[in-house]
Amino acid sequence: MAYAITQTCCNDASCVSVCPVNCIHPTPDEPEFGTTDMLYIDPRACIDCGACADACPVDAVSPVDRLRGTDTVFGDLNRDWFRDHPSDHAWGRPSFPRSLPGELGVLRIAVVGTGPSAGYTAQELLRSTSAELTMIDRLPVTGGLLRHGVAPDHQSTKRIAESFASVFHDPRLRMHLNVEVGTDVTHEELAAHHHAVIYAVGAAADRRLGVPGEELPGSLPATAFVGWYNADPTVPADAVELSAERVVVVGNGNVAVDIARILLTDPDRLAATDIADHALAALRRSRVREVVLLARRGPEQAAWTRAEFLALRQLPGVEVVVEDHPVVRAAIEAASASPAASGTRSADPQAVSGSQAALLAGLPLVPYDGAAEPGPGRRIVLRFLSAPVGLAGDGRVEALTVERTTLVDGERAEATGRTDVLRAGLVVRSIGHRGVPVPGLPFDERTGTVAHRGGRVVDPATGRPLPGAYVVGWAKHGPSGGIGANRACARETVDALLDDAAARALPVPGGGRKEFDRLVRSRRPDAVGLKELRAVDRAERERGEAEGRPRVKLATVPELLAAGRRR
Repeated sequence: MAYAITQTCCNDASCVSVCPVNCIHPTPDEPEFGTTDMLYIDPRACIDCGACADACPVDAVSPVDRLRGTDTVFGDLNRDWFRDHPSDHAWGRPSFPRSLPGELGVLRIAVVGTGPSAGYTAQELLRSTSAELTMIDRLPVTGGLLRHGVAPDHQSTKRIAESFASVFHDPRLRMHLNVEVGTDVTHEELAAHHHAVIYAVGAAADRRLGVPGEELPGSLPATAFVGWYNADPTVPADAVELSAERVVVVGNGNVAVDIARILLTDPDRLAATDIADHALAALRRSRVREVVLLARRGPEQAAWTRAEFLALRQLPGVEVVVEDHPVVRAAIEAASASPAASGTRSADPQAVSGSQAALLAGLPLVPYDGAAEPGPGRRIVLRFLSAPVGLAGDGRVEALTVERTTLVDGERAEATGRTDVLRAGLVVRSIGHRGVPVPGLPFDERTGTVAHRGGRVVDPATGRPLPGAYVVGWAKHGPSGGIGANRACARETVDALLDDAAARALPVPGGGRKEFDRLVRSRRPDAVGLKELRAVDRAERERGEAEGRPRVKLATVPELLAAGRRR
């Protein structure tokens, strides 16, 4: 029986490298890698060896005959991807690990950040070189968006952190956490003590709506909401109030879907996860019964992935409905009538079509009055062709004014001038992230990324590389792609660094490792090292074990620092 990849796929392609028959696609060297929702196994070529399941860091691979419940659709998703993407499964030329000439000595490399892109970068360097690494993070814990961005009910996705554990505990790596580059140490000081500095700082800013009333209490960016339920120590425990019955989430990507799902999931189910204690308590008291996902464009342009949306449709006790609109109705009917949708054999035939609109087939199309009180029960309302134009309220958000849009050329949303009002006590904008300038590095305002070429930081005016400076992850390519896509990104940047090292193009640092350690301690006496990090991890796991949870996170910087001191 063939294997299939399921919803929790992280796209890091660990499975690809161990498959003996090359039946998992797209591979990192194929154009669609990093842009598909997930990877796929061809059941016609799979030999049922199980190597991919053993290699998967997030337990996303399972024999098709063992899929149960909502997961059964993934057997069809895997099969039907190859209907549209035929492959002969031939292997390309082999690639071999990089190495450096021995006479270069030991490189000292700093990695700024400890999220997935930083973790993959450190893996590549430690596996292919004898380099000594220094990892720095502004927070007193590691993980970045893996800890503070992945929804708590996606515990299997978080297991990828276990693959980084050996990296973070490697004897050639030192940690300096609770240290901010640009404030506590400068880029120039990092460069003075390391041959190279790699920035894996993500995209910390949120995109704004740019409408009146956006600053009112009760108007939040998705980054704050997600950080709130994930115990991000930079987000206060009282950042989110759930006293209203309706919440509007502007956007319909995976983060918006996560927020809607968490808001309406039975808190008893979340109690078995690592959700922040303060968020769990707030959700138990919550009055929220309806979440509206608002989108400027139509259903065919929805940004969620199929796997995430299919899971949303199966949320126990929650009805998912679509606001009835002639354009939306026509898009769903057209997608459902397509040969691709009608030719499948799953229990939910439309779900395996490549069309986003086809995913909505079978959902109730209902008239919607956002000025009225929500009806009985809990539900998610998908409202398309609607753009926010203003928020209003007496002291906090009470309503959102929405303008109808129309699609031009089947793709671009254009305002129609027709408006209506949605009563809501909380509005969350989930319209994307944006990078912020890194002190000491050139920044591309147009793309919101560190200016670079193939991972090498460059001066935009001259196009010349800044010697010894590199970038990886969202700070490099913008906020797109899942966790695993950072693996290929990290490899490209590390290859560029190793090419420069082999060409003897890296600057030689004047200071050594001990000098840098002393510099950090003089600037941040409360910097967190590996011993303190282990103590925090142990404390969180012990708290979790007492409550039958994976861990109970410490949610403030003082708590984290105190736990580290109790090592």
